[in-house]
Amino acid sequence: MNYLVKRILISLPTLLAISVVIFLILALAPGDPLSEFASNPNITAEVRENIRKSLGLNQPIYLRYFKWLFAFFRGDLGYSFTSRSPVLDLILQRLPQTLMIVGIAYIISIFLAIPMGLISAVKRYSLLDNIITAIAFFGYSIPPFFTGLLLIIIFSVQLKWLPFIFDSNLIVTNWQTFLQQIKQSLMPIIVLSLYQTAVLMRFMRSSVMEELSNDYVRTAYSKGLNSYQVVINHVLRNALIPVITLVALDIPSIFTGALVTEQIFRIPGIGALLIESIYRSDTPVVMAIAMIYGILIVIFNLIADLTYSWLDPRVRLN
Repeated sequence: MNYLVKRILISLPTLLAISVVIFLILALAPGDPLSEFASNPNITAEVRENIRKSLGLNQPIYLRYFKWLFAFFRGDLGYSFTSRSPVLDLILQRLPQTLMIVGIAYIISIFLAIPMGLISAVKRYSLLDNIITAIAFFGYSIPPFFTGLLLIIIFSVQLKWLPFIFDSNLIVTNWQTFLQQIKQSLMPIIVLSLYQTAVLMRFMRSSVMEELSNDYVRTAYSKGLNSYQVVINHVLRNALIPVITLVALDIPSIFTGALVTEQIFRIPGIGALLIESIYRSDTPVVMAIAMIYGILIVIFNLIADLTYSWLDPRVRLN
């Protein structure tokens, strides 16, 4: 309990520093949310200045920051400069698509990477290890945007099996629409799963191989335990400790979406919203997404630290 309170007290100034840095970068970055009005002859300079005042852009940076900070603590993420819609509503509209695509892909990656990495390490230098390693290098070396384009060419253009543009207006009401939802989600999930599985699998393999060379493994074998008991009951739990750290750092990225993949398949997720907001200098949206991501990083780092003591009783949280 003392450790939890201590970490929370450390996290608060950390998040405050993150908010200051992000706000200053966005406020001082080149670009103007009113630039799209510049080419419109009907929008005079006086009208643009009135719009700027209504958005609070004429106020000093420090005053804008404190107003945003106090509003954020109340759960008010502000309003988008471009759409004038509440930022929270925009995020909630995009979040289901991102969680469905990126979340499912990451879950698949975890369930594939851990057993594949374990088998590859135990059967190292065998034919099975070489096959798994080759697949991992293939998934890790090829950029997701290239994999996405390759799948579009094969399964959408040539074979015409799957749609290459995500239909955000599709509502699942029956079995047919459910199949359509699966079809349009299949390629982006494959693209994300292939890359993430390769990263986690290689990390898992290295962690297991490092544990297999330790003295406690030889001691376990000398006591008459078989390979299954040694690997599952002893090696696996210790090998998962560094993997848990990597997973904990990656899980918050599920919220921000897959920037490149969402652009390729035209998925209206958080990643696409972030790209659009950066392009339009929509500071409230970018600030909200960046801060929520920072908060999730801190939370899942704490969860990872608490998990260490469960996986390895020798770890003591002080």
